[in-house]
Amino acid sequence: MPVDVLLGLQWGDEGKGKIVDVFTPEYDVVARFQGGPNAGHTLEFEGIKHVLHTIPSGVFRKNCINIVGNGVVIDPITLKKEIESLQKLNVDISSILHISRKAHIIIPTHRILDAASEAQKGKEKIGSTLRGIGPTYMDKTGRNGLRVGYIEDEDFMRRYDKLKSKHEELLEQMNFEYSLDEEEKKFFEAIGLMRTLSFTDSEHMLNRLMKQGKKILAEGAQGSLLDIDFGSYPFVTSSNTISAGACTGLGIAPGNIGRVFGIFKAYCTRVGSGPFPTELNDDTGEQLRKAGNEFGATTGRPRRCGWIDIPALRYAIMINGVTDLIMTKPDVLSGFDKIKVCTSYKIGSKTIDYMPFDFVNAPIEPVYEELPGWKTDLTEVREESNFPAELSNYISYLEKTLEVPVSVVSVGPDRSQTIIRKK
Repeated sequence: MPVDVLLGLQWGDEGKGKIVDVFTPEYDVVARFQGGPNAGHTLEFEGIKHVLHTIPSGVFRKNCINIVGNGVVIDPITLKKEIESLQKLNVDISSILHISRKAHIIIPTHRILDAASEAQKGKEKIGSTLRGIGPTYMDKTGRNGLRVGYIEDEDFMRRYDKLKSKHEELLEQMNFEYSLDEEEKKFFEAIGLMRTLSFTDSEHMLNRLMKQGKKILAEGAQGSLLDIDFGSYPFVTSSNTISAGACTGLGIAPGNIGRVFGIFKAYCTRVGSGPFPTELNDDTGEQLRKAGNEFGATTGRPRRCGWIDIPALRYAIMINGVTDLIMTKPDVLSGFDKIKVCTSYKIGSKTIDYMPFDFVNAPIEPVYEELPGWKTDLTEVREESNFPAELSNYISYLEKTLEVPVSVVSVGPDRSQTIIRKK
């Protein structure tokens, strides 16, 4: 049975958590394949709103196996808080959550290094969430990392102290002041909790489940335009957020990837620094921000807002091999007389319809096409037949332009506000 992949096609915050939660009844397993607690996957149902940072979004569905893969970096303190919040909702984590022994651990000094690095960059900072993600992936690729499986070893403290000492030397060179005692206390309390969880050789587990015919959904974090290789470098995250990352982040062969569900907002948002050709620094942008409640689920930071970007979206579809598109938040566009769509970029005297290598530094001017807006409140719509004609036309326009079907439309944060157009 092939593994399906669900991921974001923009700069993150597309609504992945909700869609995974909606899809989970069709799957036996949900597995996170990259990222860390910089993810903020928001789920709403039955009057409950919950944000997940590390644990896969299938956790609220009974009998669903949830796996944190080797490509994820884990902050034990954040994980402990997540588990405690879920326990208050009577979610039995012990029976459904499995963590890869090969996943890497974020230690307190990783987060301090993150803050020190951003402080040094000044105006050139990338807009890090300061969760220690980057420094942890740096230690992973530098072969200095602390892996989950080491928690089971007798020399865990030796490994921890060695990594901590390395960080302290760096922080001394950076002349960065910090306090560690309280965070270390929380860290080791959280490690104690992790020792009660199920650690697994997840690559073996997942391939065994595939052979058994189990349906598996790989859950991505962040967005394709934040991919370390293919995103708007250097304003990117530290992992591979695209579908290929599911192979390296879970131990799945490329030939075992099935459908690829790409999620995008009906407009665009971005958190932190970096290029954003269609950004609206005006009343329209503020209207989008307020109507869409565009504030980071992890950081609380206001998101930058703008019109949809077709060249960037087409690029993300290409590198991911997207088979199905999922549109979220068209309800936020209700009330606009006109909706703009960026169809190409003008750079000097040249007009192109693709993302160039110098995307970050090029003086890009978006070229727009206008489409009619709609006035209908979509949040109460439950059938596609009740879509206003203008929304149906907008979807048809995107399908024709992007050459991929829009299979699902989300008109609100709740499970029930999801319209399946194509099975």
